[in-house]
Amino acid sequence: MAAATALVGAPNVVAQPKIQWRMSTAWTPALDHLQGVAQRLAKSVEDTSGGRFRIEVFPGGQIMPPLDCFDAATEGTIDAYMASAYYWTAKEPAFEWFTTIPFGMNTEGMAAWFHQGDGLKLWEEAYAPFNLVPRPAVSPAPQMAGWFRKKINTIGDFKGLKMRIGTGLGGKVYDKAGGTAVLIPAAEIYAALERGVIDAAEWIGPHDDLKLGLQNTARHYYYPGWHEPGNTTEFGFNKKAYESLPMDLRRTLDHAAAACEVYGLADYHVKNAVALARMTSELKGKVEVLQLPAAVMRDLKKISADVIKEQSERTSMAKKVHASFTKFQALVGPWDHIAEGAYHQLVASIA
Repeated sequence: MAAATALVGAPNVVAQPKIQWRMSTAWTPALDHLQGVAQRLAKSVEDTSGGRFRIEVFPGGQIMPPLDCFDAATEGTIDAYMASAYYWTAKEPAFEWFTTIPFGMNTEGMAAWFHQGDGLKLWEEAYAPFNLVPRPAVSPAPQMAGWFRKKINTIGDFKGLKMRIGTGLGGKVYDKAGGTAVLIPAAEIYAALERGVIDAAEWIGPHDDLKLGLQNTARHYYYPGWHEPGNTTEFGFNKKAYESLPMDLRRTLDHAAAACEVYGLADYHVKNAVALARMTSELKGKVEVLQLPAAVMRDLKKISADVIKEQSERTSMAKKVHASFTKFQALVGPWDHIAEGAYHQLVASIA
């Protein structure tokens, strides 16, 4: 009876199953900011689940080549990945909009489109045939226009220019402007620019560009990054693995991804500010931080409109996503101009 009483009085503890996922990223360890965001997701999930849910994060190249992670997650070889949606536009042209498009929305606009507009719903629809559930990750934006060995004064200065630029519509715009877009891995950009194999290169922004040493290869550092104004990276989860999670862990994962958007953006904002300060002080006289002339920007925007139109007409999904994106940008654009653009212009003019 004493034993029975003890059993009745014991707390009703039910062992919770532990879930272990594997995530591979498209980033090498050198990309500390982006790789750090993936690691933050894993830590947040483990901490908030009390250890019930763990994600082991591997940098690109450790368990598979960086750009194999999408297909691996589709097939269920891994449970999750982190990359950028525009890496996969050969599979579906609509993916371009989920990362960024030239002269598109800024970071705040992209986040609003995903969470308050149709962006995330359309993204899920576009990824469903690939057995994936997408979530926006950090936005490494705004970016810079890149490093140039010569000054850019007119659109004609792009003619014959070999420009290293990542995947995306920006490269097609340079091609139409008379240049040649060249895709070179991050580790090879420095050598290519230093040896004159290319004439210009864009990477990300001050923090990551200084880490590559690009300040030693070209003098003229141009802004703004018109080609990737609201660049947003992604988390992709295998659909079966995601839907197999208990509802509380599914929500834990979703909220952890959203937290990574905020924390990652704050981290990136500070790192870029520190790097820019270094350029304008320690590297002053060696590096020129320059704004692209207004006439050049107007010409680039005109060419971009043609390139985007062509991309949007390639599939019905691209057409649908483009229509949603364009409508939402028209909604938030005037507010951005009044709330942010005009403010920063005014502050600069009275400094």
